[in-house]
Amino acid sequence: MKGADVIVLGAGLYGCVLALEMRRRGADVLLLDRERAILKRASYVNQGRVHRGYHYPRSVLTGLRSRVNYPRFLEDYAECIVPGGQSIYAVARAFSNVTATQFEIFCERIGAPLSPAPMSIGRLFDERMIEAAYLVEEREFDARLLASRLEADLRSGAVRFESGIEARCIRRSGKGLELEYRGPADEGTVAATRILNCTYSGMNKLIAASHADPLPLKHEVTEMLVVEVPPQLGPLGITVMCGPFFSLLPFAPEGAHLLSHVRYTPRTSWTEGPGKAHRDPDAELDRLRDTSSFVHMIQDAQRYVPLIGECRYRRSLFEVKTVLTASETDDSRPILIQESEKLPGLVNVIGSKIDNVYDALDSM
Repeated sequence: MKGADVIVLGAGLYGCVLALEMRRRGADVLLLDRERAILKRASYVNQGRVHRGYHYPRSVLTGLRSRVNYPRFLEDYAECIVPGGQSIYAVARAFSNVTATQFEIFCERIGAPLSPAPMSIGRLFDERMIEAAYLVEEREFDARLLASRLEADLRSGAVRFESGIEARCIRRSGKGLELEYRGPADEGTVAATRILNCTYSGMNKLIAASHADPLPLKHEVTEMLVVEVPPQLGPLGITVMCGPFFSLLPFAPEGAHLLSHVRYTPRTSWTEGPGKAHRDPDAELDRLRDTSSFVHMIQDAQRYVPLIGECRYRRSLFEVKTVLTASETDDSRPILIQESEKLPGLVNVIGSKIDNVYDALDSM
């Protein structure tokens, strides 16, 4: 495999966009991923929400950044946005971290428009459980269309992409770096001046194998349900907040909806960082694939929206969700772009929301 000025590891949204940016700046770029195609892991296995800020009433900065980045994503990837539909946010009466009044004040502060949900939608909620429901302006993207668009961008931008490549470790080599890899047909090393580690949940595994200092991360093995909803819920995306509740959003790649629950979607979790033993996220993922929390998710969600009890289960999507440990205290979702002290030229990049990619571009 021929070397490059910049090697980008991980062909999720972040890896693809940063590879294109490095190429735009004149670098010869090699993009590598162990999957067979781009956007096959966490960039696909999520609810496809393009955040406008509503989701983070406990972090004004995160809400503001989402509100600023939202129109950029819609403009840049217009053909990937799911058409039509209505997005609803509802505030629970009990166990919510914010009241309806506080949510309204938050939205006003960040400049995110909302209005009371019309009666035809409001009656879908159990008023004993929901304090208020709001119609908001927020959209979803179709991960299949986004992958097609990025594949075309990579081709036209002359970014070299190699699939089925496992990054095993990184070490110094002369004035640059050397990546040891294993592929479907061969294994070996490839050189670069800079390596961007955008492997998300696999980030610390590679860092540890390279004898560098791990990042303070929290991992969760998550389960989301692909479900068919009754006709009354068909055009709606519903989020009940802010606490141990759920979201039910259209999932365009499979022509269904995706149900995620704050309490039941995480199946197990652990933290990593300096001085802590590393656990292989993929091993944990494989261990939990054979069981489902479908019954618990549906039973709880239907207390707030009774019609959810009529959803038909198709299958479960499992993935590892990774965030900075600091994000657990205030629900913030900052990006991290950090160059390794022990391996100068190795830059670790992690973000937790799709629109954060613009913060990464601005920071680079």
